[in-house]
Amino acid sequence: MDEAADIRRTIHLELDRARDDFHALVAAAGPADLRRRSAGTRWTNGQLLFHMYFGHLVVRRLLPLVRLLGRLPPVVGRVFSRVLDAGTRPFHVINHLGSCGGALVVRGPRLTRWFDRTVDVLHDRIEHESADALARGMHFPVHWDPYFQDWMSLADVYRYAAVHYDHHRRQLTLHGHS
Repeated sequence: MDEAADIRRTIHLELDRARDDFHALVAAAGPADLRRRSAGTRWTNGQLLFHMYFGHLVVRRLLPLVRLLGRLPPVVGRVFSRVLDAGTRPFHVINHLGSCGGALVVRGPRLTRWFDRTVDVLHDRIEHESADALARGMHFPVHWDPYFQDWMSLADVYRYAAVHYDHHRRQLTLHGHS
């Protein structure tokens, strides 16, 4: 099996693991669980669950950008990431408030349906990525997220979904799911 096939297989497994876990978490979370503060964030568990979904959606939205900037001279990506890093403070405010608002509208079965659709798209897209595409990448705004590296390949961006999910999964304070 070639390296690109191994990468695809790993990403498929990570996506399926997150989907199964997410379904179990959302199904088991009662109203009191959703209102409880998470550990180490300013979000409630309900807001954090939305944010965990949103991390997968962000990956979906980043893919075209990484494909584009991965084909341009590296200086373009470096400048772009520095511009984004300059907006770190507003990014964090929007990131926080977006999950607060999103959790008010997208929760329960709707949240799992949206998560499923996003994961399905990621499953489909990874199957169509060439080895060359998976190896190309771009510079990232490292101050936006502790798991963003200065330079990330397209494969790294797909893998980011699991890293982000697992990080926040550990912060949930749901009864029986810590």
